[in-house]
Amino acid sequence: MYTDNQAESLNILVERHSPLVKRIAHHLAARLPASVQVDDLIQSGMIGLLEAARKYDGSKGAAFETYAGIRIRGAMLDEVRKGDWVPRSVHRNGRRVAEAVKSVESRLGRDAKDNEIAAELQISIDEYHSMLNDCMGSRLFSFDDLLDSEDSHHEGALLSPDIDLPHEGVQTDRFLKALEEAITTLPEREQLLLSLYYDEEMNLKEVGAVLGVSESRVSQLHSQAALRLRSRLEGWVSDLG
Repeated sequence: MYTDNQAESLNILVERHSPLVKRIAHHLAARLPASVQVDDLIQSGMIGLLEAARKYDGSKGAAFETYAGIRIRGAMLDEVRKGDWVPRSVHRNGRRVAEAVKSVESRLGRDAKDNEIAAELQISIDEYHSMLNDCMGSRLFSFDDLLDSEDSHHEGALLSPDIDLPHEGVQTDRFLKALEEAITTLPEREQLLLSLYYDEEMNLKEVGAVLGVSESRVSQLHSQAALRLRSRLEGWVSDLG
């Protein structure tokens, strides 16, 4: 039970940070299919904010906004994951692309290009780009609710949600180090795209303006970067299973 003062402090904390819920909801909705409603994300996020306000311990050093942001985002994604909104074919194609990337790069000893990956998959370049566009819709912050790190949500977003990782005992420091190293091996343009999209929180149109490409092409490059990372981290992920 809360005292009147505690209850009042809790309400003030929630009210003060409610705009954070809306900001995260709109930012996340831009990365998800249209079937995911912003209002649903906000409703889930408010529950996450209330839970954060109840459990926050300022003595542990983290700012409340940082702590709440993780809990809000995690609550939203928990709600999204309850709905089976990503077709199995998208996950299947994502795995196929990651395997093709790994095969081409192992054979050539360099970054695989679009046309080379398409050839490995035995499909046209247009079909490959369409596949990448579909994959973009399934990008989720897979590690966001697993990592209590201020910076973890940027890198965790890059892996597909169909990677089945344990929810306990994940060696987050080792994973983040491996992921950071893998990101530095990406083609320069893909590294810049990820930095603009996750660290600078630009939308696809804004990233496209910086890179000098269309919004659709940014979507394709994002998926390709994520799947390239997945192929390069395959051994690490397998060790966790």
